[in-house]
Amino acid sequence: MIRYDVKSDKAEEFINHQEISDTLEYAQANRTNRSLIEGLIEKAALCKGLSHREAAVLLECDEPDLTERIFRLAKEIKQKFYGNRIVMFAPLYLSNYCVNGCVYCPYHAKNRTILRKRLSQEEIRQEVIALQDMGHKRLALEAGEDPRRNPIEYILESIRTIYGIHHKNGAIRRVNVNIAATTVENYRRLKEAGIGTYILFQETYHKENYEALHPTGPKSNYAYHTEAMDRAMQGGIDDVGIGVLFGLNTYRYDFVGLLMHAEHLEAAFGVGPHTVSVPRICPADDISTDDFPNAISDEMFRRIVAVTRIAVPYTGMIISTRETEAVRREVLELGISQISGGSRTCVGGYAGAEEEGQDSSQFDVSDRRTLDEVVNWLLDLGHIPSFCTACYREGRTGDRFMSLLKNGQIANCCQPNALMTLKEYLEDYASPDTKEKGIRLIKEELNRIPNPKIKDIAVRHLHEIEKGKRDFRF
Repeated sequence: MIRYDVKSDKAEEFINHQEISDTLEYAQANRTNRSLIEGLIEKAALCKGLSHREAAVLLECDEPDLTERIFRLAKEIKQKFYGNRIVMFAPLYLSNYCVNGCVYCPYHAKNRTILRKRLSQEEIRQEVIALQDMGHKRLALEAGEDPRRNPIEYILESIRTIYGIHHKNGAIRRVNVNIAATTVENYRRLKEAGIGTYILFQETYHKENYEALHPTGPKSNYAYHTEAMDRAMQGGIDDVGIGVLFGLNTYRYDFVGLLMHAEHLEAAFGVGPHTVSVPRICPADDISTDDFPNAISDEMFRRIVAVTRIAVPYTGMIISTRETEAVRREVLELGISQISGGSRTCVGGYAGAEEEGQDSSQFDVSDRRTLDEVVNWLLDLGHIPSFCTACYREGRTGDRFMSLLKNGQIANCCQPNALMTLKEYLEDYASPDTKEKGIRLIKEELNRIPNPKIKDIAVRHLHEIEKGKRDFRF
């Protein structure tokens, strides 16, 4: 029998099937154990996190009063570490050519109905200008796995192109990368290119189901894919983002696997994931959710978000436009700290228009609002839409970022940086109504900056932004 070892570099040891099975059995056996659950809630309130086994028990709890306490605690932890700041980003799809056979993704190699595209560097330039004209500062690059059409050299050239585009007051200040698992050397090259976070979703941690869902192509190698974050860390990328696609497998199994992966990175490298993403399976081109019986309800999705926030309090959580406005609103309070706005999930979707009858989207978008509409909505809800990229650009990544977050000092960086980048957006891109709401919120939120000297500097910078200066940061 393969043993469980959180520090191992072997996928089947740090994501151990028997340990997950034992954890699920333990959680099921203790789902009504009030004294245990109350003790776990009290432990979680210390904001030091929970183990995967402890979190699994909370996920199983269905006592109404205890569930309410779990949700309330998730909101408190979210507020403690991230306040009411919501980081904004947009995905940028470079290419949907792919050699893999993933049965849940319309990019799969056998799909003959989807329109295949790969952006040229000039087309990337037009996409980025369109994104800059919306007000975006942070992108997540997406590309299918195709060694011939989408080699690492193409990705690196695209990153150079993106960072080199300055249009009016626009500039992309952080490029995150979501591409296929690769080598330590290639991760080192991505780090040298100046990427922010390297993101890779596991899809499912159940090895047998993973292999069934990925029957062909390089991605079918479970171990190589699951161990990718280890290689990224070895290549010098200390900000990594993990996630599963809930609905491909039973949510309980993948929830535990996700937390075990976070624990492994913390144990092996001294820093856990920078972000955790929680997408759900949704329809796209030749993909139907009817083919996936493990799809989860909105209520279970909210619970997963809440317990994840409790279990990994220091980690950013991302939600995409797969989710409706109503669902996004609910989970923002429960733990989500990053959302996309004005997103397009097709190649060339920002500057160009889809050809009639042709669709290159990876998945259907439920929230189709513009970035300004999303920003306006967040302001109405009392959130600060943040376009901040300061920590990455100041070298506050990996364990340096986490140490600031854990000791509470990050508020003296994040709060003023969020307000200053929001001010930039309001001056350069916002509609009159959004600008009015944003200015009012900035005046209120300045008082939440703990350090009075930092507050004074922020006020001065805000005035300078009104005069045309840009890119202040702590």
